[in-house]
Amino acid sequence: MATKLLLTLAICRLIVTVGFTFNPNDLLLLGLNGKLSVAPADLQSASVDFGGVYRAEPMAVLHPATSEDVARLVKAAYDSARGFTVSARGHGHSINGQAMTTNGVVVQMSGGGGSKNKMLTISEKFMYADVWGGELWIDVLTSTLEYGLAPKSWTDYLYLTVGGTLSNAGISGQAFNHGPQISNVHELDVVTGKGELLTCSEKENSELFQAVLGGLGQFGIITRARIALEQAPQRVRWIRVLYSNFSTFTQDQEYLISLHGKPASQKFDYVEGFVIVDEGLINNWRSSFFSPSNPVKVSSLKAEGGVLYCLEITKNYHLSNADTIDQEIEILLKKLNYIPASEFTTDLPYVDFLDRVHKAELKLRSKGLWEVPHPWLNLFVPKSRIAEFDKGVFKGILGNKTSGPILIYPMNKNKWDDRSSVVTPEEDVFYLVAFLRSALENGDETQTLDYLSNQNYEILKFCEDEKINVKQYLPHYDNQREWRDHFGEKYWTRFQQRKLEFDPRHILATGQKIFMPSFNPNTATW
Repeated sequence: MATKLLLTLAICRLIVTVGFTFNPNDLLLLGLNGKLSVAPADLQSASVDFGGVYRAEPMAVLHPATSEDVARLVKAAYDSARGFTVSARGHGHSINGQAMTTNGVVVQMSGGGGSKNKMLTISEKFMYADVWGGELWIDVLTSTLEYGLAPKSWTDYLYLTVGGTLSNAGISGQAFNHGPQISNVHELDVVTGKGELLTCSEKENSELFQAVLGGLGQFGIITRARIALEQAPQRVRWIRVLYSNFSTFTQDQEYLISLHGKPASQKFDYVEGFVIVDEGLINNWRSSFFSPSNPVKVSSLKAEGGVLYCLEITKNYHLSNADTIDQEIEILLKKLNYIPASEFTTDLPYVDFLDRVHKAELKLRSKGLWEVPHPWLNLFVPKSRIAEFDKGVFKGILGNKTSGPILIYPMNKNKWDDRSSVVTPEEDVFYLVAFLRSALENGDETQTLDYLSNQNYEILKFCEDEKINVKQYLPHYDNQREWRDHFGEKYWTRFQQRKLEFDPRHILATGQKIFMPSFNPNTATW
């Protein structure tokens, strides 16, 4: 009774705030199978995200049990006289409030909606999995491995939702070979901003299909995805080697991703890398493989500008072909020019490799270092300018201290579909550079939120001044002019047209700050 009273009060407040003109009890009468909540704990959870920088004030949280629940809610917003905003939230790993909304309803896609949303089914014959949009990738992996299958493309962290990563791109070290996760989807069920529940694919509602993939939640809420699968390997040989010369490092990375069309025996399955600007980090890196009792000194490796680079590569295999792996790896490594004697190798089950970041999470949680602000910055940098980026940022702006990993690895543009909503540099090869820092209040000014945020601004300003045409991944901008620059005129026009078609009242994903909510149908859109 108390919960229903709270919900009614919240709906009345929603009416006052946004001019929601149908009967206050209409949301309660939508016939939802899930739970519409105004419990303080639910509102608090939906008001923050992993970034820890922004806060919002949602009016209610929907835990849907079915796709129809999501459709009914969005249709109610679309049909109301003034409307209200709706934002889909996965596991809350946005950085800048992208999945938040104030004075609207958050659709909590992961967890808590009841058994009806657990629609994970697997076709061994056709090698795909049908997955609820709020399912975590770790749970998808666990289910598909029961059939000896696994998705082809991953993110480094598996405690993210399927709908969340597909709304961005979903990238990791497999992207050079298989493309991002959005290149490995056969079909989607999507609730548009009109409240329509549509199935879409390359052949059916294809414009919606391409719009939603990498669409930042602007065109619809993904409630089901049909994910491409492959035979899952059993084990992984995981190798890390060091470089002191940036040009040699990037040449080797680019050579390795150029092998994407070769047979499996003639290429690695995963290619990533990271930058080491802090001497303390190299031994944290090394201890993930071996004991740190014999520490490595950056200075002893004659690093250019005090910076080292680590190449991270893997070879997947089955126990049935284990006897050939050593030879295949040896042939590939002979083509590389890393620092002699810097090779560190470990061997582990496939699932342990894919879930490797979760182990680091548990360690950080035990030290109270997980629930801190994360001023992350992710950039796509064109290959032609990556050396200038290294000189100006890694050896310039960063100095010799950081507070988290800095990833760097190349990808092949031909593995990306230009019809999707993602924008990448106009070169055949481009790099992801990800500054995955954590802000700490430990007395060190260089690790504070203000310092790291200002450093992110310096990095972006450097790229602007030097005309390095970077594109943000997991982008964040504060106004539409900056979003226009991000997309460029051609892609902005397409993005805008898709918004007009699939979410004409700008109901969805307002936390992205791309379109201003406009609930008067007589008001022109941007």
